[in-house]
Amino acid sequence: MSVADAEVDVLIVGGGPVGLTARALLERWGVRVSLVEKHGELSPFPRSRLVNVRSMEIYRGLGLADEITAGAFAPEYGRIRFRDTLHDRDFATAAMVGINAPIPESPVTGAVTSQDRLEPTLLAAAVAEMRFGTELIDLTEEADSVVAVLVDHRSGEGTRVRARYVLAADGAHSTVRQRLGIGTTGPGALAAVTTVVFDADLDGWCADQPAGVYFTAHGSFLPLYPEGGWAWLGPTPEDAERTDWPGLVSRALGPDAGVRAGVSRVQHWVMNAFVAERFRHGRILLAGDAAHAIPIVGGLGMNTGIADVHNLCWKLAGVVRGWAGPSLLDTYETERQPVAHRTLHQAVANSKLMFEAQSLRHEQLQAGEAAPARVELPWSDRYFAQLGLVLGVAYRSDAVLTDGSTPPEPSHTDPEPSGTGTDYVPTAEPGHRMPHLWLTPDRSTLDSFGEWFTLLTPDPAAWEQQTTAPGVLHIERLPDEHADVCGLGPQGALLVRPDGHIGARWRDRAPSDTTLHQALTAIGGSPRSSR
Repeated sequence: MSVADAEVDVLIVGGGPVGLTARALLERWGVRVSLVEKHGELSPFPRSRLVNVRSMEIYRGLGLADEITAGAFAPEYGRIRFRDTLHDRDFATAAMVGINAPIPESPVTGAVTSQDRLEPTLLAAAVAEMRFGTELIDLTEEADSVVAVLVDHRSGEGTRVRARYVLAADGAHSTVRQRLGIGTTGPGALAAVTTVVFDADLDGWCADQPAGVYFTAHGSFLPLYPEGGWAWLGPTPEDAERTDWPGLVSRALGPDAGVRAGVSRVQHWVMNAFVAERFRHGRILLAGDAAHAIPIVGGLGMNTGIADVHNLCWKLAGVVRGWAGPSLLDTYETERQPVAHRTLHQAVANSKLMFEAQSLRHEQLQAGEAAPARVELPWSDRYFAQLGLVLGVAYRSDAVLTDGSTPPEPSHTDPEPSGTGTDYVPTAEPGHRMPHLWLTPDRSTLDSFGEWFTLLTPDPAAWEQQTTAPGVLHIERLPDEHADVCGLGPQGALLVRPDGHIGARWRDRAPSDTTLHQALTAIGGSPRSSR
């Protein structure tokens, strides 16, 4: 057995929003965590722009939602606008559902905010070790651990860390995924894109019609922070090294703009579109862009990664702490890979439609055609209306009991969300996210979930004699007015997993005195007789 310099329960590779969220979640579970990030600091680029309503629910559970919202744009920026140039009138517009206004299906509202504004909040949310400028260069799986070889770029020193598990959140070009030889499926590279961060006084053009994104025939413009700053996104020119970026952005603003952009940063990148063929290799698990690269159009990528680790971290904690069996980790790929494929399909479709709309209008402008009163885009009124993907995710795996005691039969087709990609119909069927229902005027059912399983029932006394270990399960009363909505009789119950998805439902009383014990054992994949 090789000798390591340090030992941890979980080594996280990658310090973006997904890795940082995993660090905070695992620390809440009491798991020993170390995170390594090859860059010397948090990303200075705005990158991801949207914290959707489901991610904000997760951050509400971590106590971070208010801080994130305080640094974000006002809700009215939760809208996209299509224009010829930034100072022209809209020819199409669409609201970002769950961002621009509260929705009855959730206790929170998502936010338009830049990744470089979000990450410091996530970093401060945990005290677990965070090593910047440290890159994973190799890893070896052993019988009961993984040994990772790390190099500190500042000192040049190498170290070895032994971890029970490795969570790879190291991006679309994941070193871990490549080391494991895991392939990908999907379209691959969709476009070469450049982001230009610049300063300019554009409030006069946009103050009366705010938006999180302005799509124009000459690229996309994004306000970066409430206090100022902008970014332009467009195709990378063939001669990028010699491009006059201030001139290009100024021309993109419009021929009569009279504004010179003050460029501060330029970043070239590739818009990728793929899903990894596997999310797990033994004790190594992929999450975020390492598992799936989702095009940015629609704001789904980062949020899908946040949902990945919300699904995974309670399972890792259960295995590490001994109340769940290793087979529980098999359900991570079973549950999350179909979601990644559906999300990729939606994002690729959005991207193609956006490119087509911009290209068509650009051709019309070159031909001297004036902007129409309205451009009928087949997706404009539904764009960002993706609650079916965001809140309607449904899992089928051994960690879901269809009738309170039995996992679903294996299926060769992906489980459908509760609704289409745009529509969401709340349901308390096992496998689905527990619907948001108010328990008190300021406390949601979603606030009942954390580092434990939750039993929601109209009659807690009928279930309190069940044989379960203290600390693993919380029993909470569900108000009678919500019982019918959840399909429950007077003594029925919902067993909700720590990630907020319903693990089991009993429409009426417990079938036996060991009902909960058996359900928890089945969901956790644990052969133990005591939880």
